[in-house]
Amino acid sequence: MSKSSTNAEVPDELQRRLGVPDAVMIGLGSMIGAGIFAALAPAADAAGSGLLLGLALAAVVAYCNATSSARLAARYPASGGTYVYGRERLGAFWGYLAGWGFVVGKTASCAAMALTVGAYVWPAHAHVVAVAAVVALTVANYAGVHKSALLTRAIVAVVLAVLAAVVVTVLTSDGAETTRLSVSDDATFGGVLQAAGLLFFAFAGYARIATLGEEVRDPARTIPRAIPLALGITLAVYAVVAVAALMALGPHQLADTAAPLSDAVRASEADWLAPVVHVGAAVAALGSLLALILGVSRTTLAMARDRHLPHALAAIHPRHQVPHRAELVVGAVVALVAATADVRGAIGFSSFAVLAYYAIANASAWTLTPAEGRPHRLIPLLGLVGCLSLAFALPLTSVLSGAAVLALGAVVYGLRRLRSARSDHTLGM
Repeated sequence: MSKSSTNAEVPDELQRRLGVPDAVMIGLGSMIGAGIFAALAPAADAAGSGLLLGLALAAVVAYCNATSSARLAARYPASGGTYVYGRERLGAFWGYLAGWGFVVGKTASCAAMALTVGAYVWPAHAHVVAVAAVVALTVANYAGVHKSALLTRAIVAVVLAVLAAVVVTVLTSDGAETTRLSVSDDATFGGVLQAAGLLFFAFAGYARIATLGEEVRDPARTIPRAIPLALGITLAVYAVVAVAALMALGPHQLADTAAPLSDAVRASEADWLAPVVHVGAAVAALGSLLALILGVSRTTLAMARDRHLPHALAAIHPRHQVPHRAELVVGAVVALVAATADVRGAIGFSSFAVLAYYAIANASAWTLTPAEGRPHRLIPLLGLVGCLSLAFALPLTSVLSGAAVLALGAVVYGLRRLRSARSDHTLGM
């Protein structure tokens, strides 16, 4: 068999199938996920009545990151996201560090989302449900990114319908009070900053659009349109839901609840809606998990192509046009973690690692020239400063664990480079 025929049967690049609507839906599936059902409580605990200020600050940082990511993705329309941008603009180490932080941190986040599904669907057997969810969504991704996009559309529609029901129920109830939206003395700058750091990850799903750059039609046009559209829709949804939750519960009661939206509808004397909210939370977690597995597998593909991970993971399925080995390995690792541990309380490093990932994206965007589509200089600068500020405003345990994970990645990189240098020296003798 000739080399050309072999390459025709086993492609080394993904097929471009996604348009603007598909890319927007994948972004929405990542952002409008389980976080909206749980993230408001810890943010209210940190910022008190300054919750909405924290949301606004998170949105500003997310906008800067999204703009930088969109310009870079249009310039480098390949799988891998900031791993590719850092490598091309800042050097191999920075690209590797971004990819390392993303893969390790988001793999843990995948397990957490799977366990969230289990906790809502069948609490007594949460681990079993979590593994089943991972297997089912890995199969869906294996069947092709277009089918994953169709599934994401259905998930986003269900979640938005549930959130709309919550907002309408709360805002039309007698218990909703606009006075609970006012900012009082309990809102400190440090608290608002920490709340922004916690809420930032509600918007972080637009990275999934960038990591799918190799599967998007006309990426120079599609990605810069899809990312701000997905971010804008998500911001509007989060703002309305946060206002409704504050009007129903107030900042202090909101901070004390484990299920803010369920408690908000109960406070509005709509107990019948609480089970629907639980279903919506489970579906939202499934949507986040689906998009996370997509993003992690594509970054794994890019790192495997450069041999930072086993090169066998760079294979593309000739029929389904997906990185099937990377998807299977990511799915297996996530299923293993979800089956053996409750990681929801142990993924603080994920928050820190993702902010480091976007800091590298902004630094990469700073190096673009006007001819390369560089955004206004203020955007990557604000994004970089914002990411670092929010990262170090996180709880100390999150900062320490996140820094430790990134340091471990740097050590692995250094050892690999040292071994490669010794091998080259030996061959040269």
